[in-house]
Amino acid sequence: MSTIKDRQRAAARARLEKEMAERAAAAKKRRQRQAIIGSALAVVVIAGAAVWIVAALGNDDDKGTPAAAPPPAGTVACNWIPEDGSSGGKIKDTGGLPPNNVPNTGKSTLTMDTNLGAITATVDLSKAPCTGAAFTYLAGKKFWDNTKCHRLTTESIKVLQCGDPSASGKGYRDTDGQGGPNFKYPEENLPTNAKPTYPKGTIAMAKTQAPSTTGSQFFIVYADTDLPADYTVLGTITKGLDIVDGVAKAGSDNANGKGDGHPKKEVDIKTLTMAAA
Repeated sequence: MSTIKDRQRAAARARLEKEMAERAAAAKKRRQRQAIIGSALAVVVIAGAAVWIVAALGNDDDKGTPAAAPPPAGTVACNWIPEDGSSGGKIKDTGGLPPNNVPNTGKSTLTMDTNLGAITATVDLSKAPCTGAAFTYLAGKKFWDNTKCHRLTTESIKVLQCGDPSASGKGYRDTDGQGGPNFKYPEENLPTNAKPTYPKGTIAMAKTQAPSTTGSQFFIVYADTDLPADYTVLGTITKGLDIVDGVAKAGSDNANGKGDGHPKKEVDIKTLTMAAA
């Protein structure tokens, strides 16, 4: 016959078994819920992966950002490089830049009205389109008006150099030759196989020793001159070369050494214009 203590133990064991059964049932429900949630997450992940795969596959057909359209026929794209004077030059701001696409056909006439008479040149835009466009733009801004030719060389190099917008007023300054516009651009139409490289009557562009530093300064060759073929040939003088000859005969002040200095006979550019030939 069971004692009271035996009945108590049996009751405690029954309660424990009931609690364990309830816990097992609760745990089973949790596992089922987790399995359902996990499946739902898997569906979301798979769906997201499918979207990514479709997008990735779609990119195979996407060629990326379209290349810039080629310039219209009869034009060429130019690279205008902003110049802020950080290199030490005296910059004259024009308030903008020449057009990106410029004509590369036809010819222009460059005319300098000077205190000694008119000097004109023909510019072939098929050979120097960007330089021609820079001149057209700057001339439209009256960039060279009331400036002077600041350098004359009379030894092996025979050129008259002009085009510094800061070379103006009476007399010469030590800073003459340091000025230019608020942009520069690469060289073009280089006389690589010419002999001499810069024959008499050539008008060409001055630059520093670094590439892509053409600006506004130019030189007129008054006698055949051999220089490295690094300077853009802008065009050919058609009128007024006798004026430059007269300046050369008057000589330079040798400010930079023998045969290299400011022209003793001053050449003042009243206006410089560009017009279609």
